[in-house]
Amino acid sequence: MSIKTVQVEVLIVGAGISGIGAAYHLQKHCPGKKYAIIEARSSLGGTWDLFRYPGIRSDSDMFTFGFNFKPWRTPKAISPSEDIKTYIAEAASENGIDKHILFEHKVISANWDSASAKWLTEIENVQTGECCQYTSHFLFSGAGYYNYEKGYTPVFKGIERFTGDIVHPQHWPQDLDYAGKNIIVIGSGATAVTLVPALAATAGHVTMLQRSPTYIASRPEQDVFANVIRRYLPVKLAYSIIRWVKILQGMLLFNLSRRRPEKVKKAIRQGVIDALGEDYPVDTHFNPSYQPWDQRACLIPDGDLFSAIKSGTASVVTEHIDTFTETGVKLQSGEELAADIIVTATGLNLEILSSYQLSVDQKPFSVADSYCYKGMMLNGLPNFAFSMGYTNASWTLKSDLVGQYVCRLINHMHKHHYDYCEPVLPANGIESEPFIDFTSGYITRALDKMPKQGRDKPWKLNQNYILDSLSLHYSSVVDDSIVFSTIQPNNPQPKNKSK
Repeated sequence: MSIKTVQVEVLIVGAGISGIGAAYHLQKHCPGKKYAIIEARSSLGGTWDLFRYPGIRSDSDMFTFGFNFKPWRTPKAISPSEDIKTYIAEAASENGIDKHILFEHKVISANWDSASAKWLTEIENVQTGECCQYTSHFLFSGAGYYNYEKGYTPVFKGIERFTGDIVHPQHWPQDLDYAGKNIIVIGSGATAVTLVPALAATAGHVTMLQRSPTYIASRPEQDVFANVIRRYLPVKLAYSIIRWVKILQGMLLFNLSRRRPEKVKKAIRQGVIDALGEDYPVDTHFNPSYQPWDQRACLIPDGDLFSAIKSGTASVVTEHIDTFTETGVKLQSGEELAADIIVTATGLNLEILSSYQLSVDQKPFSVADSYCYKGMMLNGLPNFAFSMGYTNASWTLKSDLVGQYVCRLINHMHKHHYDYCEPVLPANGIESEPFIDFTSGYITRALDKMPKQGRDKPWKLNQNYILDSLSLHYSSVVDDSIVFSTIQPNNPQPKNKSK
């Protein structure tokens, strides 16, 4: 039985913020290029459709998390998930992108065929199991960087003994009744600090049980400067000004954290003291052993976590777990915490391009053995790019740059009649570094599955919006580390190359 084949010029994987953004830039900068978006879920939104736990919200301001082409209009700078998903859906609908999305279909494998200079991508209907094949000149992955099927839960001794409900936030049951219940939230990252105050509003009591503290800072849910400037300036101009102010503020804070970490640490600590009082054991529960921005800091709107702690509806315990018991958790100190529900806000399983099999001429491609070019392409994979946001700023800042750069690549190949482009390593080799310079557990657990980076550009990840703007938006797409080639009919060997 023959498999249905669909031909497009660009195939986009994922209908989240990266995929929708890439589609917009493709329509604007490469008009006439036929494309499709493959989405395994039944709705767009990616992360903001997957996570349904109470209180889920952005962990960065929406003026930089929003697209560069669509102003963020609602007054909340730190916004709930439903507002973000509505915003993404509006961007797709307003630009006709939603008509190009194939929902409830997932990518099984993608093979680059050198003879035809095309990607052959196998797609499966998740409802029926039927498969089809998409052929495309270019393949763009906007599917994020973690496993949507399963979140990360460490091995806890005695976990099978607990008689209550155990829930991972990535798989939150919508019918879970937690009103009046005692809840333990294990974790101290962005998910935990979001969940605790949201649950505490109706639960009996919520305990945030952390192995070690995280940097947590409060910021107003609504940005006064942004709301004032939007009142007096045209929407797009106001958005551009606010966006750049937030970009520069973020970069300044990150650089200050690296150069004067003790100063930043002191300021964050003082903020917690101001919220919880001099008598609260701040150094026990909110004084991390690492320096600011060695791991991602947590942002809480209007100090909601601190308010819950101060009111007594929530508390923090910093201790290692010995074992789960029938009624809760026993700590290594011997103390026991009782709970009706335990939430394991213990992180994600990172999965960069490994949810489907990549191959070149039917030979499996190992992402972990490759090097990342300009933070968005891999050596050995022709006509391929992926979106990976910043660890120290909003995801969308980088994904917008990547989407625009891919369009520049496609237009360059079209203008010069090239069939493909491919990053190539220097002839004298490259000195490797880990893909991400971060000590967070979800990063360190997955480093052996990630591509590597080099010490020098264009193989170095900048984690800096201005440097990436120069590299991806203003610099030429032609450099010594990428080749553009044309194949001869019936011969996969390149006819000519341009660097």
